[in-house]
Amino acid sequence: MLVAATILVPASWLSYGMPVAIGMAAGCAIAWLNFHWLKRVVTGFTERVTAAGVPQPASGLVLRFFLRYLLMALGAYVIFRFSPASVYGLFAGLFLPVAGIACEAVYEAYAGLRHGL
Repeated sequence: MLVAATILVPASWLSYGMPVAIGMAAGCAIAWLNFHWLKRVVTGFTERVTAAGVPQPASGLVLRFFLRYLLMALGAYVIFRFSPASVYGLFAGLFLPVAGIACEAVYEAYAGLRHGL
């Protein structure tokens, strides 16, 4: 995801200008943080269910789960308020995990075909 963001943000700047690139960078940052928090929440819920390791308090997990959506809404509001053109970049940046998943799928398919699986 970080490699895709470092390629896509300058490309959006060259193609669409600075406001869209700033929105794209903000969207990529929010998407990366959202993905990281989602991973932690899922791990925490899994530990609570399986009682493996040190369980995290449920209130913190639920708070982080909803804080992700609040962060995305706040980012969209701020960007829309100051530069409506940047909203397109923000929404494009929020799809950064999709690009990461697509790259991983291509890599796994290549590795599988290379090893004859």
